[in-house]
Amino acid sequence: MSYYTVLLFGSQDLFERGDSLNRTILHVDMNSYYYSVEAMRNPELRGKAVIVGGSAEEHHGIVLAKSELAKRAGIKTGMVIWEAQLLCKDLIIVRPNYDQYLKYSRLARAIYARYTDLVEPFGMDECWLDVTGSRRLFGDGPTIAEDIRETVKRELGLTVSVGVSFCKSLAKLGSDMRKPDAVTVISRDDLQTKAWPAPVSDLLYCGPATTAKLARYGIKTIGALAQADSELIRRTLGVNGLYLQSCAQGNEKTPVAEIGYVAPIKSVGHGITCVSDLRNAEEVNKVILALSQDIGHRLRINGLLAGAVHVYVRGHNLAYSHTWDNLDYGTQLPCELAKAAFDIFRRCYDWRQPVRAITIQAGKLTPVAAPQQTTLFMDAAKHGKLSKLQDTIESVRSRFGKAALTYASLLGDIKMPDDGRDMVQMPGLMYR
Repeated sequence: MSYYTVLLFGSQDLFERGDSLNRTILHVDMNSYYYSVEAMRNPELRGKAVIVGGSAEEHHGIVLAKSELAKRAGIKTGMVIWEAQLLCKDLIIVRPNYDQYLKYSRLARAIYARYTDLVEPFGMDECWLDVTGSRRLFGDGPTIAEDIRETVKRELGLTVSVGVSFCKSLAKLGSDMRKPDAVTVISRDDLQTKAWPAPVSDLLYCGPATTAKLARYGIKTIGALAQADSELIRRTLGVNGLYLQSCAQGNEKTPVAEIGYVAPIKSVGHGITCVSDLRNAEEVNKVILALSQDIGHRLRINGLLAGAVHVYVRGHNLAYSHTWDNLDYGTQLPCELAKAAFDIFRRCYDWRQPVRAITIQAGKLTPVAAPQQTTLFMDAAKHGKLSKLQDTIESVRSRFGKAALTYASLLGDIKMPDDGRDMVQMPGLMYR
């Protein structure tokens, strides 16, 4: 049977039955992904205390991934580099190579696609697979999971942990239970014995704030959430709380998206953690302008206009500040987005501490072709000239590269990393 026949059989068999109670969902998580790729490319790193992160020489950046020995020393993901060095004197620091991480992510997904055409990425190193329609060809869920685990190790030299269950949330929970290089099954029969004793924070999308709210009502485990009064959960957490409860009960029926599925765009954003603190408004303005270039470009290629701007700021001590502001008219021009974002920042940030990270998000999106409501104060002539200028800029960049034409203020050191981390797809919301 050919590869293409397998794909057609997999999805067709699933849709013909339409039996959500009989699904087999896998969640494949590549273990310590950044470190594993570096150790595979350089075997001398194996068995040593290693982190992947920022520059040791310049003493900036955070820990992105760590080896087992580094973990035993107390080093945690997200810890700043200098703090990690204090915990482990022999620590080896490796700068991230994002092009390699993207490469092996694509290779891993190509392996998953041998088993099903229902492969939904969740960030760079995680994927859900619906193999319900592939069981006649490759065996049951645990058999397919073991085959994938061994194939990834043999062909790529990397290890994965695989959760096997009947829904996406519990498959994700299973892959987190045993690491590295393991397969964990959570079936309907052992849901209460395997999943319910786990902390409620282990559920996907149950973050610190939600965990704290539930704890005030004595709900500290997944089982307690599953058995809690639904009206209490709705009053406390709204519809998202009811969704979390359905996950805990094993009633979540979210489908796995097909390969190549592109979710409808509701907002376009770009953020960055700077290599050092931004200490004045001029430095912040440069970063905002640089981020707006990417946002404007993505709005343009998707034929969208932004009607609002969201500015999200993180200070040096990880305190957060964020504010929305509506625009007088829809735009995709980077200069107008940057101006709106900087106006928000100047109005709302109190400078109690320097800025370390900034995210700009364009929201309230509408198609370019849709009618626009303007205001009496809009300078339509100026906006038209800027649009023509941006057309020329985009044309030049498409031919000669992103850096071929830029603002003079962005040519110096603007404290933004240039190691390619902006190419990384971070986990967002799963397909529902």
